[in-house]
Amino acid sequence: MQAYEVLYIIRPDLDEEATAAEVDKYGEIVNNNGGSDLSIDKWGKRRLAYEINDYREGYYVLMNFNGEARTAQEVERIMKISDSIMRFLTTKKE
Repeated sequence: MQAYEVLYIIRPDLDEEATAAEVDKYGEIVNNNGGSDLSIDKWGKRRLAYEINDYREGYYVLMNFNGEARTAQEVERIMKISDSIMRFLTTKKE
C-alpha cells in the first residue's frame, strides 16, 4: 500500500451542506476502493493565487490515505467529471 495526499479546491458558492457532502463523498470513495488510514483536513475558504472560472476564492481540503494505485485513480476520475471541484493535485508520499 502506498501513501497518497490529495489537495482539492471546491467551488466557494456552494452552501455548507453541499460542501460537507462533497468532502464526505470523496472520503467514501477512498473507503469503498480499499483505502485505509483516511484523514481529512478542511482548510476552509482561501483566496486563490489566480482567478479560476471567475472565482477568486475556493474551499481547500487536504485528504491523506493509504491505498492502491486504483484507489487514487478512482478519486481522480470522479474529481475530473465533478462540476464542484475546481482543481486537485494528487501526490505519492514517501
